[in-house]
Amino acid sequence: MESYDFLLSLAIILLATKVMGLLSERVHMPQVVGALVAGILLGPSMLGFIEETDFLVKASEIGVIMLMFLAGLDTDLSELKKTGFASFIIALIGAALPLIGGVVCYEWFFKNTTDPMDFIKALFIGVILTATSVSITVETLREMGKLKGKVGTAVLGAAVIDDILGIIVLTVITGFSDPSVKPMRIMNNIVLFFVFVVVIGIIFHKVFVKMDVIWANHRRLAIVSLSFCFILSYIAEVFFGIADITGAYFTGLILCNILNLREYVAKKINIMNYMFFAPVFFSSIGIKTQLNGLNSEIASFSIVLLVIAILSKVIGCGLGAKLFKFTNNEALCVGVGMVSRGEVALIVAQKGDAAGLINPNMFPAIVLVVVVTTLITPILLKLVMNKEPMPKGT
Repeated sequence: MESYDFLLSLAIILLATKVMGLLSERVHMPQVVGALVAGILLGPSMLGFIEETDFLVKASEIGVIMLMFLAGLDTDLSELKKTGFASFIIALIGAALPLIGGVVCYEWFFKNTTDPMDFIKALFIGVILTATSVSITVETLREMGKLKGKVGTAVLGAAVIDDILGIIVLTVITGFSDPSVKPMRIMNNIVLFFVFVVVIGIIFHKVFVKMDVIWANHRRLAIVSLSFCFILSYIAEVFFGIADITGAYFTGLILCNILNLREYVAKKINIMNYMFFAPVFFSSIGIKTQLNGLNSEIASFSIVLLVIAILSKVIGCGLGAKLFKFTNNEALCVGVGMVSRGEVALIVAQKGDAAGLINPNMFPAIVLVVVVTTLITPILLKLVMNKEPMPKGT
């Protein structure tokens, strides 16, 4: 007899993530923190109400694809052009230091010379630390009236480039997760994929511009756009061996500067995703978090990883800013603004879990990094930004 337990599981997940999300908002934190806590509470480590099933895994995958599609849509290419080379260097150094720090931290605690995938697993912890989620930073700067200032512009531009660099590194690392795959083949696939994206992007950008004129604010425009996202995600994974979220992110980039389409499609997909798929995704991370496997070694690793996560972004991005004549306090503001990992780190961790690059016992450390960096970023940012003058035009 067919089981309908998944309906009850969904109901519990949706209600729990919403309640915990609202509680998070009451203490001025993003709802993603509440959703993570809800997953931990519902999962095997705590109450044991929900277990991971094939249905939840697939629904979670759709959620992460939609999140990356929306991230691409939200990319402001004009802002990226404005900050240009400075943002690129800030993002590059701000990604390199966490990557190195993550590798060193993993190898210090868990180095296993008998595991041929040991260094790849260490690299993946580094990749998780390269992630940046600036949604909290953006809201904090907006509240303070400093979003349009030198620091705000640099943080936004660097965050966009940081996402792109992270996607590229994620693609390379996950490609090496299968030891039977040759490195040159992986690199060829990556190059071919980006060539494919450029060609498809040029063609379909023009197609969607015409659609935007003909079907302005019609539901069919959102449906066609989402279908295009799923198709590119499928092609990336199946034909190029690249993470499906890479295809989703670049779909958003292709459509991000078609203003009317971008706003309409983002609005429609946001409703569907945040009512259903995103809560399933965020709670699934909590459900995977094995607190019962949290021993003294994992606890120590978690604390050290957290310290590296914070300092590597502050120092790396701050150093990049200093190279472009930012004052000491401006550079510090840029570094602090890039600390929050948020949902981006969770997305990367989820892909690592799917590729067999993360031990389930590692999830407490990742959740700690996500929660703490999300909590402290607005606090630290307000402290350091109070020394900055109010920018013109706010």
